[in-house]
Amino acid sequence: MKKWEENIRRVTPYVPGEQPKRADVVKLNTNENPYPPSPKVAEALRQMQTEPMRKYPDPEAKLLVEAIARMETHAMQNCAFSDDSVCAGDVIDHSLADSECITPGQIFVGVGSDDVLAMIFLTFFNSEKPILFPDITYSFYDVWADMLRIPYVRQPLNDAFEIESKDYEKENGGVIFPNPNAPTGALLPLDTVEDILRHNSDVIVVVDEAYIDFGGITSVGLLKKYDNLIVVKTFSKSRSMAGMRIGYAVASEELIRYLNDVKYSFNSYTMNQTAIALGTAAAEDPVYFEETRRKIMATRERAKDELAKLGFSFQNSQANFLFVTHRSVPAAELFAALKEEGIYVRYFNKPRIDNYLRITIGTDEEMERLYAFLRVYPGIEC
Repeated sequence: MKKWEENIRRVTPYVPGEQPKRADVVKLNTNENPYPPSPKVAEALRQMQTEPMRKYPDPEAKLLVEAIARMETHAMQNCAFSDDSVCAGDVIDHSLADSECITPGQIFVGVGSDDVLAMIFLTFFNSEKPILFPDITYSFYDVWADMLRIPYVRQPLNDAFEIESKDYEKENGGVIFPNPNAPTGALLPLDTVEDILRHNSDVIVVVDEAYIDFGGITSVGLLKKYDNLIVVKTFSKSRSMAGMRIGYAVASEELIRYLNDVKYSFNSYTMNQTAIALGTAAAEDPVYFEETRRKIMATRERAKDELAKLGFSFQNSQANFLFVTHRSVPAAELFAALKEEGIYVRYFNKPRIDNYLRITIGTDEEMERLYAFLRVYPGIEC
């Protein structure tokens, strides 16, 4: 080993889902939205001028931050704590941004929720005590912790792949978990989320809500009661903008100021001109958002019926994917066979979940192609 190699920071990196080079595939492996972004996004792109590109973007991303604050306020004002996670409306009432709900000062934006989460790890998880997160969860958490030298302890999910809130009642340096969880799709009810918050009032608790729009109630309403809560969301899933890399956090204004201080110490210009403009347009179209998310949820429920008929079992996912296992066909074998057929799903060769596949919900047509293959695959009984 060369002398300088002794000082290299070595980590095992996160491995994202494969992006196939073939054009004729059914891509159900990275939880992307199968529908295009809002038509308002396309219109905003057409109207963009090249002249602003020679200038740096607004470091505060003010237009986007204000649009997200209005969007979150609109959801809280119209359907907070109902049985649905969001409500549609013809327009967003811009005056709601100044209401008692969500203000621009409570919004932090970044290049996808991964960027936002990395800033949170760097800013808030600096105790010598370990942070806590599930053993089966978003696999970037331990990568960030290892890279930043943050101690951590994985809390085992139960046999039903559910988070046990009592596991988070021990002393720790912070808590983070997705809701719904990934890759399982299991949703924690809001009272369980609040129970975790009650038992961790002296540390930061991060609820990663990348998939909340596909079922369940957001934790944003709990911000009034818990000043240690950070809720992280993304435009990649329910708003069909994974390629734009737009993520955000909602928290108290104090916590957002701390995040911005760290962000500006690294890079003041994280959001580019195009992302700011197109993200703002997407945030201003609740009607299209509601239409596409409901289509995905309906397709997901049909997928549950179809896959159950074919001998698959799974949790009652409230995300835009299903985490499935078959009673007789090994997941690794099925993953390879599907890929050969041009149908890409996600396989995790990890303890406890190495006989499961994560299947993103596509269009009805894409899902039918999946079912057609499975119906004739050896070992799968119709």
